Amino acid sequence: MHYTTNATNFLICVTCGVQYSETSESQRKTCPVCDDPRQYVAAAGQSWTTLRRMRESGKYQNKFTPIQDGYLASSSSDDKHQLVSIQTMPQVAIGQRALLCVSPQGNVLWDCITYLDAETVATVKSYGRLDAIVISHPHYFSTCLHWAEAFGCPVYLSAEDEQWIMRRSEDVGKMVIWSGRQKTFCSSKNDDASEFVCVKTGGHFPGSSVLYWPATRMLLVADTIFVVPSGVYHVDRPEGTASFAFMWSYPNLIPLPPDEILNIWRAVKDLDFEDTHSAFSGRDTYGRSKERVLESAKIVVKSMGYATHAIHDERVPS
Repeated sequence: MHYTTNATNFLICVTCGVQYSETSESQRKTCPVCDDPRQYVAAAGQSWTTLRRMRESGKYQNKFTPIQDGYLASSSSDDKHQLVSIQTMPQVAIGQRALLCVSPQGNVLWDCITYLDAETVATVKSYGRLDAIVISHPHYFSTCLHWAEAFGCPVYLSAEDEQWIMRRSEDVGKMVIWSGRQKTFCSSKNDDASEFVCVKTGGHFPGSSVLYWPATRMLLVADTIFVVPSGVYHVDRPEGTASFAFMWSYPNLIPLPPDEILNIWRAVKDLDFEDTHSAFSGRDTYGRSKERVLESAKIVVKSMGYATHAIHDERVPS
């Protein structure tokens, strides 16, 4: 693995898991990500660790779990698509998972986790070359540049969230700050179709995004669109049961305003997805997921007292 000098000594916020460019706590007193009202500083105050300390502790291991593994009904034997969860045990910081998307056109890592070691690098590489790392929003920036250096691929971050980048690359091509509403990855050699489409929805952060995987009809939602417990088992549920939440701050329970929720829906309404996979283990929805996003948006907006908001006029495209 080839890293920036002393990269394993760069400070990492214990609460959010984001890596900084400083190596000494005297150089960095606070974490702007946690000082932001969307996040929080732990009760004991600001604390730091490093990848070196985490590795030397011997406590941590990244667990790989296939979420969906199999051949698509319309695919030939060499067209295997896999979705693999990567999550650190025991929990580090926020506790999100990264999702490794494996396809014949190329592999993409959706979101990132803080802990990285040689075993993790070897396991990811066993699925094939990693073409890109794509991050949904700043809370999952974690050690993404370290990962990009390890796999020799670029990491993509939304331009709207550039102020939250706490460690920048000396290699211009290693960190890509992208603008616009959509970004495609792993285009087919035979046509103009792309295997993955990152769609910017805004909401939780101005640049918050989701990753659409057309071949599998999956939408990887991070916590841009948050899968709630009542969305996981959604069989014969009563009317008014939500599958998703839309929040400005999750730990502080501050919801998004109705117009932001409407914008999120309009960003995804024309995508053909059936299932969603979130940033957290076990928070996945199967079947009718697009319809359930709209249903949930209407439930949430109505519960805030907006019974006549424009979201209630929205329909799922036929």
